[in-house]
Order: sequence, then C-alpha cells, then structure tokens
Amino acid sequence: MTSLLPSPGRSAEQVRHDLATRRPLVLVATLGGVVAAASTLLVCVALGVVGWYLSDGGAHGAPRDALRVGALGWLMGHGSGVRVEGTPVTAVPLGLTLLCAWTSWRLGHRVGASVSGHGPDASGVDDGQRDLVVPCAAALFAAGYTVTAVLTATVAATPSTAPSTPRVVLFSLAICLLAALPAIAVGSGRAAIWAAQVPTTARAALLVARRIAVVWLLLSVLALAIALAVDFSTAANVMGQVGGGTGPVVLMVVLSIVLLPNAVAFSGSYLLGPGFSVGTGTLVTPGAVVLGPLPAFPMLAALPDDGATPGWTAWLVLLPPLVGLVVAAWSQWTWPTTSYVEAAVRAAGGGVAAGVLWGLAASLAGGAVGPGRMRDVAPLAGEVLLHAVAAFGLGALVGGLAVCWWQQRTMPVEITLDDDLA
Repeated sequence: MTSLLPSPGRSAEQVRHDLATRRPLVLVATLGGVVAAASTLLVCVALGVVGWYLSDGGAHGAPRDALRVGALGWLMGHGSGVRVEGTPVTAVPLGLTLLCAWTSWRLGHRVGASVSGHGPDASGVDDGQRDLVVPCAAALFAAGYTVTAVLTATVAATPSTAPSTPRVVLFSLAICLLAALPAIAVGSGRAAIWAAQVPTTARAALLVARRIAVVWLLLSVLALAIALAVDFSTAANVMGQVGGGTGPVVLMVVLSIVLLPNAVAFSGSYLLGPGFSVGTGTLVTPGAVVLGPLPAFPMLAALPDDGATPGWTAWLVLLPPLVGLVVAAWSQWTWPTTSYVEAAVRAAGGGVAAGVLWGLAASLAGGAVGPGRMRDVAPLAGEVLLHAVAAFGLGALVGGLAVCWWQQRTMPVEITLDDDLA
C-alpha cells in the first residue's frame, strides 16, 4: 500500500495529474471508439422501438423488428443504404452522420486528455522527438468504432435489406479521421504544438476557408427557412394529411430533423447556381424550375413553383463571389500582409478550399429515396463543385487583393502580423 503514496519529490496534485493523463492507451482509445459507435447506435435503436410503439401500439411485428429498423437507420447514417421492398434507398441522413461525428469528437477529446501524459513532453516534441501517441490512439479508436459498425451490419442485415458493409467501413473510417483524430490531437495538447509549426500563409488560408464555409452555411439555412415560411401552409397541410394519430406525425418530424442537413446542402447548391433534381428529368435552379409529381413530405414545400422563375432569382449567382469577396477582405483587414502574392494565396486558397467542402457536402446530400423517378434526388454535385471553387476562389482573390492594395496605400510600411487566429 505504501507504493500508492506520493513520493517525497512529487506532490499529491502531481500524482493525481499523472493518473488522469497516463491511463492505459490501448484500453482507453479502443474503448472510446466502441462507446462512440455504441452510444449513437443505442439512440437510434431506442427511436426505432419508440416509433414502432407509436405507429400502432406494437400491434404488428415484434420488438426485434423495431430494433433492426433502428440499427438499419444508424447504418444508413454511415452510408450503408438499404433495400425497401426491393427498392434501393441510398440517401444518407446527414443528421445522423453529424451526430456520430459530434459524438466521436467529444469522446476523442476525452481520450486525448486521458493519454496526454504518454510520450515526450512539450519541450521534447518541440525538439523533434518521435511522438506516436495521437496516431496510435486514433488508430485504436478507429478500430473500436469500425468493428462495432461491422458487427452491427452483420447482425442487422437481412437478404431483403442488404446494407453495404464496405460503405459502412468507409464512412466509419472517415468519421474517425475527420472528427476523432483532430479531437484526440486537441485533447492531448499536441494540436497546439503542431499548429504553431504550420506556415502563416496556410493558417490564414484555412481561416478564410472556415469563414466562407460558415457564412455560406448560414445563408443556406436562411434561404431554406424563408422558402419554408413563404409556403408554410403547404407544409402544414401535408402534416395534417398524415394519418394514424400522433405517432406518424412524430416520426415525420424526427425524419425531417435528421434530413435537415441534406436540405441545407440542397439550398446551398441552389444558391450556387447549378441547383438539384427531385426526381428523374427534374431541375431546380435560380433560372429554371422543372418539377413532376412529388411525395407528400413537408420539407418539399420549400421548393419553388414549377415553371418560369422570377427575374430577381437570376441575381442570386452574384451571391457566392460576393461572399468570397467580403470574407477575404475581412480576413485580410484583420490579419494583414504587405505582400500581394501572399494575400492572393491566402484568399484564393481559402476560397478554393471552401468550394471543395461544399462540393463534398453536395455529393453526400443526395441519392435514391424511392422507386421510379425518386431514384434521382440529389444536388448536381459536379457542377456545384466547379461553381463553388470558381465563385468563392475568384471572389476571395478580388477581395483579398483589393484590401491589400488599400492597406499598402494607407497603412505604414511595417505591418505587424497578428498570429492570433481567434
């Protein structure tokens, strides 16, 4: 028992700190991945059981069927797709995907804090000592997460539903790479050390990209909210026509919530110009709207009317370059540089990166949602990518260079760079 007492050269506080930051790396990281996957899976399974009970009071089917539906919904959030009565449904409910990513971030941050005491200290890392704590923890986290996802797919899959296990593995690894790995780096304190070594130009370009992406996200949400508010009566009528009592209405609301990020991606694709389709042979853009018969879903009330569009919608094509221009000008003003080349690289690089992000979001937002013409409900991802890269990139380039020119004329020759990105 005397070994548990603090040594003469170390205080009790130091011992507690070591116990909190030097937990078993293999166990903590692997368990973190398992818990990240299992926690969101349990939420989806619980929703499946609640939905089964609300739909008909549990009169049809068995609890295991409700559990399987919840698990399949979780797998769809990982890109698995399913077959419903022989019809493929490949659209990814991005609300579930984002929930899984957020959970992985939170647990990854805790894992990073729990193993931060392993490896060299901060001075050792600065001196170039090999530090494999974050890569090892992230790999173990991903292993725990992916194995849980594969086991879920194995148990929940049936020949009739046929979810894609390879896509589940791919999405699981992507979530761990994009959410858990950065969280572990931040929680362990390595991210702050590594960020200081990133070139100033790259950090400034990432700042521009982040600001453009956030501003465009807010504009897309605003456009969707306005479109729904303008035709709210249609959405209310659709909800009123849902039969079966309170249960189906609640399920419709939950489905709308998990598909809200998809709708925002559709809205952003519309504002960018290329638009999207809501069925084979349809097109929704600021310049033309061609629709056909649509399913009874409340969120579809946000669609514009079929036929000719108002004249003002054509001016929406100026919105993306304007956003790039304003954001790059703002970033150049708050974090100035006297070099035209550096200002151009910062602005254009950030605009292009933001465009790539939105192109990726558009590619994930659509897919098949039903039989027949409903097999093609998606943004025009390729065109969205090209328009976003060109509009954000060129707009940001003009804004960054314009403010740099103004600063050259009005500010002192010696400009002190602000390294604070906050």
